[in-house]
Amino acid sequence: MPELPEVEVTRLSFADRIAGSQVLAVGLGKPLRWPLGCPPEHLCGQRVLGVSRRGKYLLVSLQRPPAGGGASPEAGVLLVHLGMSGSLQFAKALPAPGVHDHFSMDTTAGTLRLHDPRRFGAVVYADSLADPVAQRLLGHLGVEPLSTDFLPDAFVAHMKQRRAPIKQVLLAGDVVVGVGNIYACEVLFLAGIRPTVRADRVSERRLRLLHAAIRQVLSQAVSQGGSTLRNFSNADGQHGNFQSLAKVYGRQGQPCHVCGTPIRRIVQGQRSTCYCPVCQRG
Repeated sequence: MPELPEVEVTRLSFADRIAGSQVLAVGLGKPLRWPLGCPPEHLCGQRVLGVSRRGKYLLVSLQRPPAGGGASPEAGVLLVHLGMSGSLQFAKALPAPGVHDHFSMDTTAGTLRLHDPRRFGAVVYADSLADPVAQRLLGHLGVEPLSTDFLPDAFVAHMKQRRAPIKQVLLAGDVVVGVGNIYACEVLFLAGIRPTVRADRVSERRLRLLHAAIRQVLSQAVSQGGSTLRNFSNADGQHGNFQSLAKVYGRQGQPCHVCGTPIRRIVQGQRSTCYCPVCQRG
């Protein structure tokens, strides 16, 4: 499943190229998780102002030129989620949409297309980020881990209020957003924290180590192009390389890089968790 680094890598691979272009046509395939929320033709003629990200959502900002040069331009946003198996392509020319291509937006700079075999992804239009449609998807999200708003003191305070296993708190995304399964395993290893321990029972020192590990691992993952476990690629078709650097995720039975103890695998909330039983005692 594409996680925050993969979504950010995708954004970086096409955001500059599509900015400033005009939407020429929009095509829909099979229904995705949620409906688009407007007729496809409503997007035609709008200008792409830019592409930002909130958690695992890409936010494509749009602007409709004012009619007759009078009132201020109407603005809107497309919220794009890659779901479990989705990926975006962006190119000057793409082949005809295939059976798993469910959204295409032709612009004067090229075509943006969502390829999603499992159809858990979504493309949703909202009039603004304050629109209830957008708030329903974004309003519950925690702080961005790579932003200056991600502060150690606040992170420690929030974690000390949670009685659930610490890995489950990270995955919930309401304290800090975007620390998905792969990266939760990795940051807990770096901080020396066992994934099953209750968040409120982790020492302040370990939680501060965890805060730093979240920044370190997610930044490294972005620089490595994300993780490609099955079929992830960015909008240029390039695969990620972070999986080859993982310390614990996907390494069950193999020796820990630090102590040599075999990495263990358990299941938490139907998700695979890998950890070192010796290095992660905190």
